[in-house]
Amino acid sequence: MERRLAAIVCADVAGYSRMMGSDEAGTHAAFKAHRAAIHPIILNHGGRVVKNTGDGFLLEFPSIVGATEAAIAMQTLMAERNHHLPADRAMQFRLGIHMGDVIADEDEVFGDDVNIAVRLESVASPGGFAISAKAYREASKHLTVPLTDAGNHRFKNIKDAIEVFTWTPEGAPALAPEFREASVLSQQYRTAIVGVLPFANLSDAQDEYFSDGLTEDLIHALSLQSFYRVLSRNSTFAFKGKNVGTRLIAREIDATYLIQGSVRRAGAKIRVTAELIAPETGEQLWTGRYDRDIGDLFAMQDEITTNLSAAIATEIVRAEASAPARLSTDVSAWDRFLKGLSHYYRQTKEDLAAAVELFREAIGLDPKLSIAHAYLATIQIQSIQFGWVKGTREMWAEAMNLAETSVRLDPRSSFAFSILSWAHAMEGHHEAAMDAAKRAVALNPYDNGARGVLGICHFMIGEHREAIELFSMAAQRDNSDPRYQWAALNAFSHYLLRQYDATLSWAREQLYINPNHMQALAIRAAALAQLGRNDEASEAARVLMANYPTLNVDRHLRNFHWKRPEDLGHYREGLLKAGVPLGKLTLVQSDVKRAAES
Repeated sequence: MERRLAAIVCADVAGYSRMMGSDEAGTHAAFKAHRAAIHPIILNHGGRVVKNTGDGFLLEFPSIVGATEAAIAMQTLMAERNHHLPADRAMQFRLGIHMGDVIADEDEVFGDDVNIAVRLESVASPGGFAISAKAYREASKHLTVPLTDAGNHRFKNIKDAIEVFTWTPEGAPALAPEFREASVLSQQYRTAIVGVLPFANLSDAQDEYFSDGLTEDLIHALSLQSFYRVLSRNSTFAFKGKNVGTRLIAREIDATYLIQGSVRRAGAKIRVTAELIAPETGEQLWTGRYDRDIGDLFAMQDEITTNLSAAIATEIVRAEASAPARLSTDVSAWDRFLKGLSHYYRQTKEDLAAAVELFREAIGLDPKLSIAHAYLATIQIQSIQFGWVKGTREMWAEAMNLAETSVRLDPRSSFAFSILSWAHAMEGHHEAAMDAAKRAVALNPYDNGARGVLGICHFMIGEHREAIELFSMAAQRDNSDPRYQWAALNAFSHYLLRQYDATLSWAREQLYINPNHMQALAIRAAALAQLGRNDEASEAARVLMANYPTLNVDRHLRNFHWKRPEDLGHYREGLLKAGVPLGKLTLVQSDVKRAAES
């Protein structure tokens, strides 16, 4: 082994896994042709190919000037090669450039400075490159193109923040929407990297296609989430059939979480098992089993994929939120956001208040952090619905502004569009809410939260059976996500259909999760009153008022913008039957009447 100073360039293809899913042979052939075309540029600048990967390569140069000039020449050539191609066939490299001391062993290079180049590649825009400030300062006096200061970025397993500069050639074609990266959330924030290992086929060899197809579908479904990064098929299928421990696999592909599972077929039935693990500790974070009749094979595969992705996505977010804080004096926006998320998941009034402050800090540190805007809007709406804060005009306006900002910053986030839809629905903007919800579902058909929010839109306009179907589906597949209150929503839908026993069941479910949930307490009291269970209704109203002593019917209904007046009237009737006071005037009159009678 020897040590030497070197410049390192790391490259991969943006959207490669989706391109392979669409046309495997054509994508591979195009990649080889592009790689051959840029090879002379690498050699002409004194570089060498250290190794090729499934969708990229690692290069070493003796000079950072040569490495940067080669990167500019490569990306300029690629822009020319892509210029006349349709958007769905354009192939764009992302390059990361760094320099430093490396360990050379058997024609490969290792070390922290190599790892930094790899991390920088994830920050680069398709068709451009990202270079560390250290490397840029060495090369800048020789460069003829302007670079953009992208600020400080934190990367997994890199102790200190890295100052980054970026460049993209003018006229570089944009990728087609379906071939872009799943989210525009900056890569330095995507601390969680998820690898889906090929599901083991425990049946006959002819069933291999199903286990492989399920794995590929799950990779695609998870990649549509905006919170983490999902490794491509090529990264994980290399371990298919190999007896390698998950910890070694995770270190090889740099995965924070691994998903593994198996498929067993017996006659007309299929059993799929899956687990989510943290490979460094070996902790099993989640496990699930699905037994299904084969029937329509593709429909069944899609159902299992949807169930798996919903459960796993929620658990990854929960695991990241509860991860130990990074020991560092350099506080980043993402650190603040994650700490806020940990409070948010506790779902108490005090914790939500703490989450609000931390999300605001995150936005202050990085105003472009879309997901922090979305979660802050969520808390604003929930705090009003829980009865923890007064729903002022200013609060609703801020929630709407936060939701709109989140969508503007990340127009490919189904979560951002879901929250925008929810905000519109709560304000009574029914058409705008429906449009945003449909956009959320189109962006990520596997997002049960988006489908549930579509249910809210149906609920608000009085289409309660459609709403119940969507709420029940969301609750069945993902009832542990505190962003959504499916049980309470289901209780309201059943109440407005006069199915009061079902209302009580769903209200009980919501109160099990959150015993002080204002709307669940209120709908429970109304349903008991409509059933004629007057003593229980009075007691339920007493509990409601004990928790929210300033509540009255007029004030409560002020935040309800249902389209059908008869729905609002029916709810109002139930509350009054239960004994919830109509308004402030009712309380004053009652006090006067009692005084006169005493």
